[in-house]
Amino acid sequence: MYSMTGYGKGEYREQGIELTVEVKSVNNRYFDLAVKSPRMFLAYEEQVRGKVRESISRGHIDVYVSCSDKRERKRTMLTDLALARSYLEAAKELKTEFPALHDDVTLAFLLRQPEVVRADDEAAGADEALTQAYMTALGAALNAHRAMRLAEGERLKADLLAHMAEISALREKIALRAPGVAEDYRKKLTERINEFLAGKADETRILTEAAVYSDKCNIDEELTRLSSHIAEFYAIAQSDTVGRKLDFLIQEFNRECNTICSKSNDLEITAAALAMKNEIEKIREQVQNLE
Repeated sequence: MYSMTGYGKGEYREQGIELTVEVKSVNNRYFDLAVKSPRMFLAYEEQVRGKVRESISRGHIDVYVSCSDKRERKRTMLTDLALARSYLEAAKELKTEFPALHDDVTLAFLLRQPEVVRADDEAAGADEALTQAYMTALGAALNAHRAMRLAEGERLKADLLAHMAEISALREKIALRAPGVAEDYRKKLTERINEFLAGKADETRILTEAAVYSDKCNIDEELTRLSSHIAEFYAIAQSDTVGRKLDFLIQEFNRECNTICSKSNDLEITAAALAMKNEIEKIREQVQNLE
């Protein structure tokens, strides 16, 4: 069982290449991936998407990539002529405003200004060494991310099983109480009729009324389905990807519980059913975080 929330980091530090990949995810109904990487890696986005899908089935996932290439190799230099002209115009304005200043605007001056000349490390795209570094760091980040999601998923699983154990206990409590509801109604009905008829109640009529009431309040089918849902819950909980299955199953739990509440005319059963609904809601909230 995996949580959809997790974080993982992978690093590659060899032969002048320093590359870091971070993977962060939160819950989402679908697979939603956003990759933020240097422009040189744009061509590999589909490959990255496929690799992430192998590890994560759904959730909102952000992949952050940072890279520093310190290898000695031929590089393309970019010159921002518009920015250089802006520096020159600014220098002329300052000279006009302050004529006493010494004029030292030279080529060396322009080369020292930020962004006038810069290395275009991304122009040629990523070579084989950079690509290998990227995939290696991504794999390490996904492994760390998966380990964190598994650990969180196991904590959620323990919590879910505790709530389900409580639901199972409440179901048994309702099952024990249910057969006595009709008998209690029969006794109360007999007492009331005897009060009005001075002990001359028609026992056959009382039994008929009690039988009709028992049929209206019968929750045997709901209890049977609850037992089936509980068994199914424990079976699903042993799988890795359970979120969608449990989300649907919890809706079925709610349906049976609501029916019990509507049919029951007994305070003890109603109280147990309401307590069950509370446990069901706690499970529903936790299931939203499961993959």
